[in-house]
Amino acid sequence: MTEIITAELVSLDEPLGSDKRAVIEALAARVAAQGRATDAAALAADAWAREQKDETGLPGGIAIPHAKSAAVTQATLAFARLTPGVDFGAPDGPADLVFLIAAPDTAAEEHLAVLSQLARSFMRDDFTTGLRTAATPADVVALVTAAVSGTPAASASAPAAAEADAAHQIDGRPARIVAVTACATGIAHTFMAADALAAAGEKDGVDLVVEPQGSSGYKAIDSGIIDQADAVIFAVDVDVREQQRFAGKPVVRAGVKRGIEQPSQLIAEAVAAAKNPGAPRVAAGAATGATSSAAPTSLGGTVKRALLTGVSYMIPFVAGGGLLIALGFLLGNYNVTDNAQDVVLNNSLWNLPTENITSMFGPLGQYLGSVAFVIGAASFGFLVPALAGYIAYGMADRPGIAPGFVAGAVASLMGAGFLGGIVGGLLAGLAAWWLNSLDVPRWLRGLMPVVIIPLLGSIFASGLMLMVLGGPIAWLTAVLNDWLSSLTGAGVVLLGVILGLMMCFDLGGPVNKVAYGFATANLAAGIAGDERYLQIMAAVMAAGMVPPLAMALASTILDRKLFSKPERENGKAAWLLGAAFISEGAIPFAAADVFRVIPAAMVGGAITGALSMAFAVTSKAPHGGVFVFFAIDNFWLWLLSIAIGTVVSAVLVVVLKRFARRRPSEVIDGTADVPAVAVTA
Repeated sequence: MTEIITAELVSLDEPLGSDKRAVIEALAARVAAQGRATDAAALAADAWAREQKDETGLPGGIAIPHAKSAAVTQATLAFARLTPGVDFGAPDGPADLVFLIAAPDTAAEEHLAVLSQLARSFMRDDFTTGLRTAATPADVVALVTAAVSGTPAASASAPAAAEADAAHQIDGRPARIVAVTACATGIAHTFMAADALAAAGEKDGVDLVVEPQGSSGYKAIDSGIIDQADAVIFAVDVDVREQQRFAGKPVVRAGVKRGIEQPSQLIAEAVAAAKNPGAPRVAAGAATGATSSAAPTSLGGTVKRALLTGVSYMIPFVAGGGLLIALGFLLGNYNVTDNAQDVVLNNSLWNLPTENITSMFGPLGQYLGSVAFVIGAASFGFLVPALAGYIAYGMADRPGIAPGFVAGAVASLMGAGFLGGIVGGLLAGLAAWWLNSLDVPRWLRGLMPVVIIPLLGSIFASGLMLMVLGGPIAWLTAVLNDWLSSLTGAGVVLLGVILGLMMCFDLGGPVNKVAYGFATANLAAGIAGDERYLQIMAAVMAAGMVPPLAMALASTILDRKLFSKPERENGKAAWLLGAAFISEGAIPFAAADVFRVIPAAMVGGAITGALSMAFAVTSKAPHGGVFVFFAIDNFWLWLLSIAIGTVVSAVLVVVLKRFARRRPSEVIDGTADVPAVAVTA
């Protein structure tokens, strides 16, 4: 293997720039100048992108910007000793020792192992001291070469193992902990965290074994050691590989940098988790880092979380698909639905359609509109399966996805729609959760999430839907559709009031999501011809725009002095956020004054929802606010509804702020009132 560092790649006490980006670019230029990278700018961009994800500053004045890059032709280290240091985001201040670790994106394992060995050396005081006192670049090269060859300096010595104190003992013996470390690139942080945890475990007298999962692979901890372990630490930024090996163990989860900066605290938390019967545990068959990250909740809480998870994951399918359908209508006219599929399958950009042209933009508009509509309709086709699949995921993690999607597809097949998706997802999640909780032999664990659970979970959930539940749910869905279609007069207005109140109650929270989910889940039926669902979509979107627009109006025009300077600045941004139907634009105002902002927003939202329904406004787009005007019929009446609700809410919040004063809970230095209620997002 060629040398990983040379004297030309070392900078000692030279000014490379006043910020970390300049330092990264200067070191990348050195790498390219030595012919080890084809493009300095590309290498610097890749290292900077990694830096943006997670700052690479470490305690002790060290920084390790690093990247795998297609521009790198040879695994390389570039080093800079900075005077003064530059801030790389470490908690204890600027870094004066900076290594740029550059690896090819197809790096061989031996190169990655060398870079990983260097990363471990950063944890040794003799190594960093040598770098700070090196007189020449050649001295640095010698130090680094010794480090990557695994030959520590003569003065280095391992700390003596300590005896575990009572806090680190379980049943009168030292706690047995296993740990996994992993970072996004698998080069530096992975191994530094492993060494930091190992050193802290030795210092605390804990029996700790670490498995660093790096880019060059990993050596799995012996199953016997895992079986005897009291708890497990996952200090990772990516998924743990073969996580099912640790099934049933109390677990502490943290980012990989915490493994470097706070290893003793992680060990203490792991020991505490081992002593706590209610501590989070790694689920049987777990495959991702999302499992068992929270303490056990009630059945109702689990179902609620699963439903919200399903709606959250469903919304992108609806939003993306709905906007594409709206774009199809803009380009190809509303009659594009008549033959969109035929146009897409039988024509192309160089063979445009010549018959049944309904687009104002001619054949090209007809073709592009058809393409947009077909893609959007395909996205809508995933609506119920995605809802069911991710409800099951919310209950049973990844093993629930396959049976959930299948149950959702069956619900769509039977015409059970949105309600069928919910029921199918809950059944699939329940089945997957139960199967996942079984105590199976170790040899069978690997098959559970990929074969056994999808097979049996699909048979249970989809079988029940097909043979028992699908028909009644489809009938209930038809009854609901008939009821909505039969609503007239006051019934329509009341529905708008209810939806408006829900949209403004928690500004993107669970209640808001239920109302929005109901509207979007039935949007496909509206586009298919049932205009009542299009009216619901228009009312929901209009009501959701009121809170940010009202706060913008109140804080920038009606009575600026009632709002703080940050609120007035937020008010300027809220104009655009509200216009785009981003209800969260009102959250800064609600967080500071929940009992006056939320009621005012709810009143305005209810009025807007009622007016939108009364005016029979329809929307074929699920999101976008005023920017999807082309997909909204009776657009000016829709705007009028929003304007009236906005003015009412804005005036009401001003009145409440002027006359409905709260008693401060505390006065600090006699100058500042602290609200009695605080809201956190």
